[in-house]
Amino acid sequence: MTTSPAASSSDEPCSTAPPAIESRLEILTLATGERETRYAQMGIFEAPNWHPFDHYLIYNREGLLYRFDLATGTVHPIDSGFATRCNNDHGISPDGKRIVISHHALDSDDESVIYLLPIDGGAPFRVTEKCPSYWHGWSPNGERLAYVAGRASSPDYDIYDISVDGGDERRLTQTRGLDDGPDYSPDGGTIYFNSYQSGMMQIWRMDADGRNPKQLVHSPHSDWFPHPSPDGKQLVFIRYLDDQQEAHPFGRDVKLVLLDLETGNERDITEVFFGGQGSLNVPSWSPDSTQLAFVSYRQV
Repeated sequence: MTTSPAASSSDEPCSTAPPAIESRLEILTLATGERETRYAQMGIFEAPNWHPFDHYLIYNREGLLYRFDLATGTVHPIDSGFATRCNNDHGISPDGKRIVISHHALDSDDESVIYLLPIDGGAPFRVTEKCPSYWHGWSPNGERLAYVAGRASSPDYDIYDISVDGGDERRLTQTRGLDDGPDYSPDGGTIYFNSYQSGMMQIWRMDADGRNPKQLVHSPHSDWFPHPSPDGKQLVFIRYLDDQQEAHPFGRDVKLVLLDLETGNERDITEVFFGGQGSLNVPSWSPDSTQLAFVSYRQV
């Protein structure tokens, strides 16, 4: 889920200018631990998705979507029509033919609304009538979307799902505290998510209909955005070294952690880097489960 940064509590001007930020699109190879920076740009871009068949990634920057060609290293804008205020909660359909976006719609009080558009760009189709809604998971059969939503009926953000054709949404969690980051297992039977219901942000799973929730990770850290590998054997998530309570801010010390779903063992797969919000919000596994795409940042 992406929210706007809080306004400054002081009206006094800063004594120094804020640091410039360089964004780095990295590819991590799990077998070797090698990290390769494939693209770097001044400013903030976020949240790479790996296309399930074609050799490119999709990311967002300043409200727009871009395609990064892995073979040539070139960047191409994606036409999203009127949706020019997209946040970093976007993804690609299992058949590779559509993109789901979360766009801050002016006709919905600037709240995040979920839309679909063709993979090569085009007119967005609105899926969620209610808002705010932030997409995070697409069911493997292509029929449903899982997302995080704030509703007047609940003091907390919860997880919902809905048909790709729109219609009535279904509430999947009703726990105290924020539930976020839902992503489906490859067989569609399970949703992995992060939840604050234990008093720490931790990694959980539940049946795709919301039943049988279970905490998978118990750590003294803030753990966010679990994404299962396409082969269903492993789960990657981002770990904030310091307790962030229910927040997932930009510009913190973080690392990527891999959870073996058969043994329950976890291991660090990166050293600590400067990141957080924007680094691993959405599914970013390579189709063969051997690599991960993520974004790290550098203050210049």
